[in-house]
Amino acid sequence: MSTESDATRETDGGGQRRELTARLAVPEMDCPSCAGKVDKSLERVEGVADVDLNPTTGTATVTYDRDRTSEADVVAAIEGAGYEVTGGTADDGATESDSSGDGVDVAPPSEVWTSPRAKKTWLGAVFVTLGLGFEFLLTGGNVAVASVLEYPLHVADLLFLGAVAVSGVPVVRSGYYSARNRSLDIDLLMGTAIIAATGIGYFVEAATLAVLFSIAELLEDYAMDRARDSLRELMELSPDEATVMRDGEEVTVDADDVAVGETVVVRPGDKIPLDGTVREGESAVDESPITGESVPVDKSTGDEVYAGTITEGGYLEVEVTSTAGDSTLSRIIEMVQGAQAKRTETEQFVDRFAGYYTPVVVVLAILTAAVPPLLIGDTVTAGVAGYEIAFAGDWGTWFVRGLTLLVIACPCAFVISTPVSVVSGVTSAARNGVLIKGGNYLEAMGEVDAVAVDKTGTLTKGELAVTDVVPCAAPSAANEASGETASQAGGTDEATLLRYAAGLERRSEHPIAAAILARADEADVGDLPEPTGFESLTGRGIRGEIEGETYYAGKPALFEELGFDLSRTRADDPSSDPRTDGGAAPESALAADEGTFAEETLAALEREGKTVVLVGTETDLLGAVAIADEVRPASKRAVERLHDLGVERVVMLTGDNEGTARAIAEQVGVDEYRAELLPDEKVDAVAALQEQYGDVAMVGDGINDAPALATAEVGIAMGAAGTDTALETADIALMGDDIGRLPYLYDLSHTANGVIRQNVWASLAVKALLAVGVPLGLVSVAVAVVVGDMGMSLGVTGNAMRLANVEPDALTTSEGGPDAP
Repeated sequence: MSTESDATRETDGGGQRRELTARLAVPEMDCPSCAGKVDKSLERVEGVADVDLNPTTGTATVTYDRDRTSEADVVAAIEGAGYEVTGGTADDGATESDSSGDGVDVAPPSEVWTSPRAKKTWLGAVFVTLGLGFEFLLTGGNVAVASVLEYPLHVADLLFLGAVAVSGVPVVRSGYYSARNRSLDIDLLMGTAIIAATGIGYFVEAATLAVLFSIAELLEDYAMDRARDSLRELMELSPDEATVMRDGEEVTVDADDVAVGETVVVRPGDKIPLDGTVREGESAVDESPITGESVPVDKSTGDEVYAGTITEGGYLEVEVTSTAGDSTLSRIIEMVQGAQAKRTETEQFVDRFAGYYTPVVVVLAILTAAVPPLLIGDTVTAGVAGYEIAFAGDWGTWFVRGLTLLVIACPCAFVISTPVSVVSGVTSAARNGVLIKGGNYLEAMGEVDAVAVDKTGTLTKGELAVTDVVPCAAPSAANEASGETASQAGGTDEATLLRYAAGLERRSEHPIAAAILARADEADVGDLPEPTGFESLTGRGIRGEIEGETYYAGKPALFEELGFDLSRTRADDPSSDPRTDGGAAPESALAADEGTFAEETLAALEREGKTVVLVGTETDLLGAVAIADEVRPASKRAVERLHDLGVERVVMLTGDNEGTARAIAEQVGVDEYRAELLPDEKVDAVAALQEQYGDVAMVGDGINDAPALATAEVGIAMGAAGTDTALETADIALMGDDIGRLPYLYDLSHTANGVIRQNVWASLAVKALLAVGVPLGLVSVAVAVVVGDMGMSLGVTGNAMRLANVEPDALTTSEGGPDAP
């Protein structure tokens, strides 16, 4: 997609000035404090209009006035904050009509362990190891080789100073940029500590701190790079090239260069490069990159396909309906990247806390270094928790302890604990067909107490289908041998009933007609009769002549008008329900000698919320066809799973009638239902649930659900793939028509909240324990770096990556539900 664009904006003088937007890769900008330094540096560049920094992706998006500054100035400002720009747009000479440069959506993978910083770190580690060897093992060789201000420097000292020079200089340099940008961050604290320790002759501490902190930084870079991998995988789904038909020939071009309306050729095994409509060919298509559904979907002429999906074994010619930058996959990637803009409540709390935590601990570090030597003249022994601890009063001891507290003052581990968890959760969801448009929605979904679910198109498929075919009586062998028609014999079988029903309905445009025709085609009932004299009986049904006789198809009321008595009951058991198994009524439910139904047959169908269409002539009733909006196979299991995961209440909201709502509610297993609701009444229903239960998530698929989706704490849209409105307006979008993703979404969000809490409180607890141990002399500089900084940063990142292991329950998917065929 294009990542550098020209824009115009009116000035006060009525003229125009042009703006460019550059997207740059800044991989070392991996925490909020890093972004703060870059932001402050860019503020000083005249002409910069807007800055969007994303530490989790390692990118900076900067909009600037090209008449007042250049991209080179922008890059210089970022590097002036101490962060290298490794990629992005680089052409500052673009005209107003072109778009150039290779913008980035996430920082490219970096060679962490072979970078210049890594090489300096390894060299410093060698120097420290050799220095410790001379200091403690080869003491005879640790001779004085020089002196500074009458202070002798031994071999070990020179090695430690060498380690400080190669490993500590990058840290001090970053600290200088932090000081220049007035940012009290880890770089400034560590740089200050290294300089101070070196200045007073604590070479071992200075060298150890420089090397260990550099190793910690490399490990954090590696961990963040791993976290960014999930974003890179998402971006790599979109093909870079497309094969286009131009002037009768196939031409391979960049996907960005393909225009709407052009035809692209997709061969077996290829990725579909752009959204479009199939114009020729057939193929099963793996749509899991978009919908998360692993079962391939058959595509043929007229079907929609999406960029990034993969053809399984057929050839397709696809007419492009959107450019590369506007494809469904591109919008998903863009929204996933923008998820960090909507910060969670926990993240906001952590940032506020860090703003107080760091200055307080820095002050404590200063007091620790200065006050005890003034108060403790000689060594003092005190009992602490049953142990005798000696408190020395010399300046050197307390300086080192103050230095250690400076290391602990770094809030990096708990500052990154939330954003790295959000990135892991959001990208994991996107790979499984769920688009979460902000960390705040990820957090909110895990806290919902009740879920409100629309019926049509959500719990049900939203398409009418024939559910039951109930003939009045099967024709006898004698009837069949004599060649009598169904009507002449006074009975029929399912195939013949469907044949006559479909023959009548083929002239109708009603959705019920489409359902009957589809069932007849599926049952392969043979050639359909061609009706003549077709007439629609408004509100009642239809009629037409077939083979010289007038046939009717319509509501039971229509046949009662024709003189049929549909109120008879069964003589053997008038109270029984002949359809307890949910299938077609058994023969015992029919009064075959009368050519009609027992009362309970029609009553049972209608109790289940089905529309009943009777078929027959003025004298003979052939049978009934029941039609309904089918429940999704995964709906029942999804509701059960939500309950298992801890959702207190699942409520169905529908505008449908009471009977249908009750039938669907019983079949799916929701806790309650509310029927015959207008859109504004759905809003009231959601508000009532909020008052009664707490936080509510609303799931729907139609425009009429939009007000209720907006009212709920979390609005979830079904089947958003290819639907611009759903993608733009919903807080969370289930890309496919799979209600089975709803339990996965709740499980992921609930788990993410747990991971975030674990990261935050574990980080604070470790920092607090270390801080308590410092004045007691129980925590060294090395322990503070290895455990408090490096260890916790790696720990929270690794814990966050666990979210990638949360997978949808196979039993709740539309193909694997317990009711699936």
